[in-house]
Amino acid sequence: MDEVEVVVAHTERATLRVGDVFLKVDSDQTNTDIEVKAMALAPIPTPEILWRKPPVLALAALSGSALGRLGEPSPASSAAWAAAGAAIRKLHDAPLPPWSSRRSLEEIRTRLDDECEGLVANDVLPADVVTRNREVAEAALRPWTPVFIHGDLQITHVFVDGDQVTGVIDWSEAAPGDALYDLAILTLGHEEHLDDVIAGYGIDVDRAVIRAWWSWRSLCAARWLIEHGFDPDTPGAEFDVLRSQM
Repeated sequence: MDEVEVVVAHTERATLRVGDVFLKVDSDQTNTDIEVKAMALAPIPTPEILWRKPPVLALAALSGSALGRLGEPSPASSAAWAAAGAAIRKLHDAPLPPWSSRRSLEEIRTRLDDECEGLVANDVLPADVVTRNREVAEAALRPWTPVFIHGDLQITHVFVDGDQVTGVIDWSEAAPGDALYDLAILTLGHEEHLDDVIAGYGIDVDRAVIRAWWSWRSLCAARWLIEHGFDPDTPGAEFDVLRSQM
């Protein structure tokens, strides 16, 4: 029998791997509903759904390996990063999914303000780091034309084999949203590959907004990461991203 590998586990969800099958267990079936619908609509490779028996979703493993990990040099080539950019552009050019955005602009702004206040009040980060990144993040808080976004496009969610994208996983945050948010999450902590991604994406983008989303994501993710047993202060991770914006 294949060994059971715990890919990720916290109080909200867990993912296990058994051989070539991934078993995802989510406490909120709304997330799984969106994931299944998004994968059916996305015009890019996604994992095959083997079966679903709530609260478990079984997916076939993708070929290749993840584009990289936050805090570590990416083993993928520049061409692979460009291919990821091209895949994102194809997703963003697709028709919008038939459900509403999961966050309004006002909710995004309010969350940022609340998280910044908590980081300072609890001495998680120096006040000047939080204040500076709150200023940087402001550039992202503007109206945008919504596109079909993945919504959580971390580099561990994009699989490549050589210079080809073999699939994208974890679609529970998919929704209409800001195209530059996807590009920012993919390149968070890997600024050295931003040019490759933009080249593959095929059109010029506002890099100041991408940097703004780096700050927003890093500020807003910190408390959740700490509460769920992850360390945003590991080298190359969220706190280093915030410090680099100073």
